[in-house]
Amino acid sequence: MNTQEFTISLFSEDHIGIMNQITIILTRRQINIESITASESAVKGVQILTLVVRTSPEMVQKVVKQMQKIVEVLKVFVHTSGEIIYQELALYKVSTKGLMSGDLIDRIVRDHNARILEVHPEFMVIERTGHKSQIYDLLHLLEPAGVLQFVRSGRVAITKQVKELHAYLEEMDQANHERPGNYESFG
Repeated sequence: MNTQEFTISLFSEDHIGIMNQITIILTRRQINIESITASESAVKGVQILTLVVRTSPEMVQKVVKQMQKIVEVLKVFVHTSGEIIYQELALYKVSTKGLMSGDLIDRIVRDHNARILEVHPEFMVIERTGHKSQIYDLLHLLEPAGVLQFVRSGRVAITKQVKELHAYLEEMDQANHERPGNYESFG
């Protein structure tokens, strides 16, 4: 099977259980979620779930169609990495002793666009935003110094497309008002 990475942006009303329904759809198709984030969107009352999955183009389209059938889901977009702007966040808790030799910490932070959040006698916390490969490159560089903890967030992404969710919601609202007897509004 020809698989590739896709970012699914799912906009929904803020209801309990949507994540469960999404995971059921993906589990039935044996698709693993590589990354997930959930937050408010630019539209008041609308949440966005950003999922990163690895599957075939045909399978991702089938999954998106199923997701769009969930009542609380307003719109689902699927993108390849080239169609979005995205970042992840990582925190590294590193032994202070291992990094204090020479200018090692200064070089690491500067060369990897990282920043030091906290310094304690036993450890320091370093933050890095970037793509997954950049985050892991820094992790491997820090490992000899003694990584005590490491955590990476899910992907946050925005699209390069011009048409935004507001336009899709207005179109949906217009279509609902044009059908006789249907006065439900999303806007």
